[in-house]
Amino acid sequence: METVRFPGSKPHYETLDGMRGLAAICIVFFHFFEYTFPDYKKSPLGHGYLAVDFFFALSGFVIGYAYDERIKTIGTGRFLLQRLIRLHPMVVFGGVLGFAAYIFNPLMDNIALAGWGKIILSFVATLLLLPMPGLPNTAGNVFPLNPPSWSLSTEYLANIFYAFVLCRLSKKLLLFVFLCFGGWLIYVAYARGWLIEGWEGNHYFDGWARTAFSFTAGLVLFRFKLVIRNRINMAVLLLLLAGVFASPHADNDWIRESVIVIVVFPLLISLAAGAVVGGWIKRFCVFIGRLSYPLYMVHYAVVALFGFYYNQYKPSGAEVSVWVAGASIIIFGLTYVVMRFYDEPVRRYLVRKWVNIRQGG
Repeated sequence: METVRFPGSKPHYETLDGMRGLAAICIVFFHFFEYTFPDYKKSPLGHGYLAVDFFFALSGFVIGYAYDERIKTIGTGRFLLQRLIRLHPMVVFGGVLGFAAYIFNPLMDNIALAGWGKIILSFVATLLLLPMPGLPNTAGNVFPLNPPSWSLSTEYLANIFYAFVLCRLSKKLLLFVFLCFGGWLIYVAYARGWLIEGWEGNHYFDGWARTAFSFTAGLVLFRFKLVIRNRINMAVLLLLLAGVFASPHADNDWIRESVIVIVVFPLLISLAAGAVVGGWIKRFCVFIGRLSYPLYMVHYAVVALFGFYYNQYKPSGAEVSVWVAGASIIIFGLTYVVMRFYDEPVRRYLVRKWVNIRQGG
């Protein structure tokens, strides 16, 4: 089955789809490890949280590739509508799933703790991508019913900023903005000691710095044609990316994390965009690329339920492996079903409606 595309859109970079899919898979297991290895220095994915920065950089590159040459033709309004169609169906589904997981949590009486009023307000805020921390048993998440939504809220802002500012900038001005955002990112990394913030209420605006820099970095890669043509096997590039996420975490790790985000991730994107892929690895990249966004938006509800169970019962090592394996099967199975029977059909329907509106039908 083909992915959903808008009229006039360009073919996908299958290599970048594969990188996005791998990053999403690493995020899932990083969130499991947050419970089983609460000390990040012991986590098998010590820098798994930087996958979000990688997503932002990919987004900047792909938006530039897909829209730089035609945003003036289609207009700002249609660009934003296309982005809404691409992203918001899963924002809604993730919010509904998170809402259900919160109120039906068999291990916590969240309704008694939070009250229906606060829960409903949080649900509405989640659907509208408005930050609203404060629900009990949600670790201070700025989007408590579906924590990954924090990055979607800043992705929306990046898309708006692209539509009204970045797409209109000359290369010199874009480079200047890129350098300014780089300074902002380094400041945030230095001030916090690392680059994990954005999801939590007190440091939500740190996520703006992460988004602003990486999105602009991806756009700079495209605009300056910084694609490195190569014959590196795509499996090697996927392993290199996984190796970055698996690199050990250390206290006050801001210098290394800044280097990863500022240098390593753009380099990997340049290499992947310039790689040639075919055969089974191409099919694998396309498939995990299709899964990536639904996976990112549905996994946390299941992971959070696992976390409540783990914290309450403290299962042994072997039992933990069984529970993680079972929860992972549920997550990936649910993701596939949601992708096939909700996300892609809904977007396909909305694209048809958009075409009819565009053509006056």
